[in-house]
Amino acid sequence: MRGYRGIKYTLFIFCYCFWVVSAVLIAVGIYAKVAKEKDVVDTLTVDPALLLIVVGSLMFLITFLGCFGALRNATCLLKMFLVILGVVFLLQIAAGAVGYVFTDMVMERTEKLMMKAVVRYREDQDLENAIDFIQRKFQCCGVEEYKDWSHNVYFECSESNPSLEVCGVPFSCCIHLENQTVLNTMCGYGMQQEQEGSAREHIFTTGCLEKIIMWAQNNLLLVAGLTGGLLLLEVCMMGLAGTQMAWVQKVQRRQKDSEARSREERKERLWFPPFADFNDE
Repeated sequence: MRGYRGIKYTLFIFCYCFWVVSAVLIAVGIYAKVAKEKDVVDTLTVDPALLLIVVGSLMFLITFLGCFGALRNATCLLKMFLVILGVVFLLQIAAGAVGYVFTDMVMERTEKLMMKAVVRYREDQDLENAIDFIQRKFQCCGVEEYKDWSHNVYFECSESNPSLEVCGVPFSCCIHLENQTVLNTMCGYGMQQEQEGSAREHIFTTGCLEKIIMWAQNNLLLVAGLTGGLLLLEVCMMGLAGTQMAWVQKVQRRQKDSEARSREERKERLWFPPFADFNDE
């Protein structure tokens, strides 16, 4: 019985932790969504707020099934939790295999997605903050190079562009000095007109796609460890759910057998055996 309780509450604690995380993701996504301007066109691929809501809702549903099923010993909910988590696990394995086999296609799709995000810069505050964070974190600019920012209408390098940021790049591309206390948001103005050699003195010129790939290659053990840890945790949760479900079903079968034997015994007490010998006293 102690082993069963350990399995039950371990699964509940795991699911509860992920349930809380999913609730936080949904709350942050909804807050960011409400705070946006209403005329912003939303798409799942380049809208961080919408992505948080979708991922958080999926996690909320799965972990709710696990929490409630583990706590109430509900085999139907545990079975749904096991099936959905198994499908998610297989999709993750399939995505990794496809990414490994079709690396060129994945890189091309990723480049298009990142270029789409560059085009929508300034249209979505959350997307703008995410791009600025990536460019500062990885010390990069644009997708392949700093001149990719010419695809954005605000930074487009053309004579007909009335923007003050024409031929420029975002301030997150700029190289900030260690002793710099005031942030110069105009440091990227006109940098697309400069050659790469002279522009490198003021901004990062390498594309973010190359920098992210280099970071993943240099931290391959960390990436593999985090991915393997997540998959292992999912396998453990599926194992716990399957074990608890089998244990509950075993107890239910025992109860049914016990009830069946009890009914048979009651029937035998109600009916006398044939040719019984009754003697009058």
